[in-house]
Amino acid sequence: MKKLFYPAIFHKEDDGFWVSFPDFPECLTEGDNMEQAYDMAVDALGLAITSRKEEKEEIPSPSDPDVIDADGGIITVICFDMMEYLKRHSSKAVKKTLSIPEWLNEAACSMGLNFSQVLQEALLQKVQSKF
Repeated sequence: MKKLFYPAIFHKEDDGFWVSFPDFPECLTEGDNMEQAYDMAVDALGLAITSRKEEKEEIPSPSDPDVIDADGGIITVICFDMMEYLKRHSSKAVKKTLSIPEWLNEAACSMGLNFSQVLQEALLQKVQSKF
């Protein structure tokens, strides 16, 4: 899963916008202006998706924006990048123990490599190919 695209309905009010998601009825947010409302919508969508994943609930397929009743609002498609969301909201470090061949350890140490950084970069490459 690289990026997800879900329609949102932006409703104009005197003091800004409020945003709803047809595919996530529990997901509502607001902002003082369109830019702030969009940023808040991305975060709210991320929270809704990750909450459903944690609860092992189904993640709905995005609705077709052409068939949504905007009810006087503006339909806007929100681009959600799960990897970026997780980087911003889930950065707790976890200790891992691993084994490597002695010769590889000596070579890496002689180069002054940071084992944690190298492992993170390699894991990110693998994980990004799956998201």
